[in-house]
Amino acid sequence: MNADERRFAVLRAIVADYVSTQEPVGSRAIVDRHNLGVSSATVRNDMAVLEEDGLIAQPHTSAGRIPTDKGYRQFVDRISQVKPLSSAEKRAVQTFLDGAVDLDDVLRRSVRLLAQLTRQVAVVQYPTLTRSTVRHLEVVQLTPARLMLVLITDSGRVDQRVVDLGEVLGETEVSRLREILGNALNGRKLAEASAAVAELPDSAPDDLRTPLLHVATVLIETLVEHPEERMVLGGTANLTRSHADFPGSLRQVLEALEEQVVVMRLLAASQDSGLVTVRIGEENEAEDLRTASVVTVGYGTGTPLGGMGVVGPTRMDYPGTISAVHAVARYVGEILTGR
Repeated sequence: MNADERRFAVLRAIVADYVSTQEPVGSRAIVDRHNLGVSSATVRNDMAVLEEDGLIAQPHTSAGRIPTDKGYRQFVDRISQVKPLSSAEKRAVQTFLDGAVDLDDVLRRSVRLLAQLTRQVAVVQYPTLTRSTVRHLEVVQLTPARLMLVLITDSGRVDQRVVDLGEVLGETEVSRLREILGNALNGRKLAEASAAVAELPDSAPDDLRTPLLHVATVLIETLVEHPEERMVLGGTANLTRSHADFPGSLRQVLEALEEQVVVMRLLAASQDSGLVTVRIGEENEAEDLRTASVVTVGYGTGTPLGGMGVVGPTRMDYPGTISAVHAVARYVGEILTGR
């Protein structure tokens, strides 16, 4: 190793030991625990350079050092191989998520999984409606004058609505209505589908204009409702177990997590499916999260449907956390786009 590589090996050792023990790391411990092939004196010199560069710091009179935000950043940027989940973990994740019965259940299970795998706070954003596409519209005739509409999107969302038609329709008319609606909706983004449905009554055959007007009114409400973003949060108790990592600021972090807008902004920044983003300490825009690290990723195959991630202390197992977030996001994306 050259000097730069050796110093990074020392930094990596300090990060690993501090994350594991929560105790400042000294040169003797590095020599004893890590096979760097150099003396304690060399390690001490390297630690002096790392400290001068702002990558490690001495928290008190102890001879040991701890990583700074800048040190964690360099460590994360140079992670060459993310620790993969074991075969048993992968099977457990897939089995647990495959057991979900609907979208809500998928997201609730995802949060529980992430919180358990990472021992941090986990958060998952509901699929962003503007990115959803209508997969299918089922039209079921309940009575001669009443229909049930079942709208299914590619993100797994299912909406059911009952429509009073204002007049009696036979099976033939209902079949024609089903075809018209399917042609207007299937495969379109929700905003496009809403606009297409709004135009249907004007171009409809005379005998279907009134029923289509009633159906269009209900469908438009369905397609554009729920403008607020929604998310699922879990594992908040994990933060309290890391109380020492948030001296005087744990309450601020908890309050930030309660501010849905703050968390949604973090998740909305996860635009690329499969690309994990790590924000460490001062890199977080929200002031209350500047003692925390946030690891996020977009989920969904192709265009991301939403974001998910974890919030925890800067003293975090970054390789393991990145691996868990990436794996759960991939499985969730496959489940939702495959439904």
